[in-house]
Order: sequence, then structure tokens, then C-alpha cells
Amino acid sequence: MAELNDVTDANFEAEVLKSEIPTIIDFWAEWCAPCRRIAPIVKELADEYDGKVKVVKMNIDENPGTPGKYGIRSIPTVLAFKGGTVVEQITGARPKSAFDDMVQKLV
Repeated sequence: MAELNDVTDANFEAEVLKSEIPTIIDFWAEWCAPCRRIAPIVKELADEYDGKVKVVKMNIDENPGTPGKYGIRSIPTVLAFKGGTVVEQITGARPKSAFDDMVQKLV
């Protein structure tokens, strides 16, 4: 089972932008019902693509800098990074197939 790590404004660059492998980051908050709905999907992605894609989460209430920098205006928003650049974005609760499609473009 892959570990689903939390990232912060402080370690975002090292964990996401400088990651050796493509990274998916889930921007979420405790009070967000749609965020809780996609949480199991995000965990499944971490397990299924362990070693091929890094999957992390960022609480926007505790880390406002990074979401602001990337124009995150609604949550959940999931960004896919490859080589330190955003290559795809999903906003809102979507079916697992949408997230699988995102990951397939990264691997």
C-alpha cells in the first residue's frame, strides 16, 4: 500500500515540483463534502500507481500560499505535474475514470 503524504507550502517545491516522477496533488479541506467523496479515489490512485506516480494532498486552509499561486478557486481540485509543470487539472467530484484518464497521460 502506498503512503498518501500531505504536502505543505514549505515542502511543495521539493515534493511536487522537483519530484523525479509525475505527481498528482489533491487540494482539499476538512469541511469540503466533495473532497471527502473523492478521498477514497485519490487513495486508490496512490495504491494502483505506486512507484510510477506520486500522489499527495494539500489542506488549503493550512497552506494558502500554493493554492493561491496556482489559482485554486474551488475544491476539490486535483493537479497533475510532470517535470514541475501542470499538465492537467480536474475540479470537482468526478468518477474514478476521470482520474484514471489523468494518470494514464502521466505514465
